[in-house]
Amino acid sequence: MDSKKLADFVNTTWDDSIIPTLCDYVKIPNKSPLFDPDWAKHGFMDEAAELALNWCQQQDIPGMSVEVVRLEGRTPVLFAEIPGQIDDTVLLYGHLDKQPEFTGWEEDLDPWTPVIRDGKLYGRGGADDGYAVFGSLTAIKALQQQGIPHARCVVLIEFCEESGSFDLPYYIDALESRIGKPTLVVCLDAECGNYDQLWCTTSLRGNIVGTLKASVMTEGVHSGGASGVVASSFRVIRALLERIEDSATGAILIPELNSEIPAQRVDQADSAAKVIGETAVEKFPWADDMQPMSHDIQTLLLNNTWKPTLSVTGVDGIPDMGNAGNVQRPYSSLKLSFRLPPSVDAEVAAAALKQTLETDTPYNATVEFDIGSAMSGWCAPDLAPWLEASMQKASVAFFGDDAMYMGTGGSIPFMGMLGEKFPGVQFLVTGVLGPKSNAHGPNEFLHIATGKAITACVSQVLMDHATRQVQSQVD
Repeated sequence: MDSKKLADFVNTTWDDSIIPTLCDYVKIPNKSPLFDPDWAKHGFMDEAAELALNWCQQQDIPGMSVEVVRLEGRTPVLFAEIPGQIDDTVLLYGHLDKQPEFTGWEEDLDPWTPVIRDGKLYGRGGADDGYAVFGSLTAIKALQQQGIPHARCVVLIEFCEESGSFDLPYYIDALESRIGKPTLVVCLDAECGNYDQLWCTTSLRGNIVGTLKASVMTEGVHSGGASGVVASSFRVIRALLERIEDSATGAILIPELNSEIPAQRVDQADSAAKVIGETAVEKFPWADDMQPMSHDIQTLLLNNTWKPTLSVTGVDGIPDMGNAGNVQRPYSSLKLSFRLPPSVDAEVAAAALKQTLETDTPYNATVEFDIGSAMSGWCAPDLAPWLEASMQKASVAFFGDDAMYMGTGGSIPFMGMLGEKFPGVQFLVTGVLGPKSNAHGPNEFLHIATGKAITACVSQVLMDHATRQVQSQVD
């Protein structure tokens, strides 16, 4: 491979084709079905699918077939097949659905308005994960430009990832014969510790999302008349949360949500901490003198990747300040999001949470914990020597520094599905979500130079994968 020639091709394709298309993609408010139940009626999902399909069809990739596959009542998938020169399959994965707008965008930024500034493309979805389909096909095309062989490639782009990928298993079953049995999976939906090297994800946390509701009356009454007689629904909620989380430390108290951290992951977190340093803390928009949960960077990385945590992400039953009269409210409701260690069984954990929250409630209040989704995490299998060497070679060639390994605090349900369906498959899970990129929040951006470099790295890995498979057949 001529690395410079490949990088030039990738950079030109990004500048001339990918970035303009991503700008059009950012404009489409195709929120994931969990946040837009009427997605089919609104048509934004189809608009995004057609945008990506049209771009794919314009690429000069011999023998490629690409289509939008639709199962009745489910979000679509974009499915492409590219013939290879060896008898093997690589599966490249991404998603095109988006998180909702959120608040707090800078005055000159907007979730649905693309803005390019300081080498970054701002707007919802470009980094999470709109670039994946374009980067994947460009990585393949870059090899073909130099006549370098690669395996048969299948590109699968879903539209339900931000809702937990609940539609995806149906497509995996429906497309099983067309997917085949991949020996390598490439996922471009992960984080990076910095923008200076290739970061390879070693684990993903699981996730439980549920709604906790505590009811104490059938309607609101004058707070002067009820307080001291009827317990506040908010105090009931506080007492219930104390059962599952230590408010002083953030530790989750339910044994079923905790697990041992493998020694290898502890060592990798130590190495990552030495490279990232204070960036692990400084990347967040802290309020005033707010302090992190620890001043030890390794501890923070392990907290974020291998410890269970609770985030309260929504509230109901509480009026805004302008409408908050002297009324004791009949109920309080919170949306709870638990991140789980990669090795925890989400179904077992969810059952333990439900029992803990709904049993022996304070004052016999009516308490319901409705579980919206429960997804187990994923821990990468041991890297094959060829893949570890390829990642290192790619990082040095296209970033100018060593490859790094780190767990990720988020969840990608598809990785766990594939790990179970294809035992022994190798994974390259990486992405552009680095410091301050702020996926899901305000001012989300795609670091363009990193997107280009990762695309070139994927080319390197695809080439080395093909070389390894040929060598294995010879051996």
